[in-house]
Amino acid sequence: MRGNMNNMMRQMQKMQKKMMKAQAELYEMTFEGTAGGGMVKVTANGKKEIIDVEINEEVVDPDDVEMLEDLLVAAVNEALDKVDEASAASMSKFTGGMNGLL
Repeated sequence: MRGNMNNMMRQMQKMQKKMMKAQAELYEMTFEGTAGGGMVKVTANGKKEIIDVEINEEVVDPDDVEMLEDLLVAAVNEALDKVDEASAASMSKFTGGMNGLL
């Protein structure tokens, strides 16, 4: 019984190291969100930090700031959704077989 417990603990430690490596890899990735047919582009990293914003000057209209704000929000949300999707896909490798245990 004790041997089984030690073996299980070793397996859990291996899985934890793999999860930490996968998370570190995710943090290094970049994700792009666009809006307005590419007129606004936002880049986020895997930590959900916005690292770049590109705005095509054609979409900048001082009389319609609200449209630009909406495009920025849409592009940011798309980029962050992509981070969430990549994170979920990465973690599902580790949690996929645990459904019966949880």
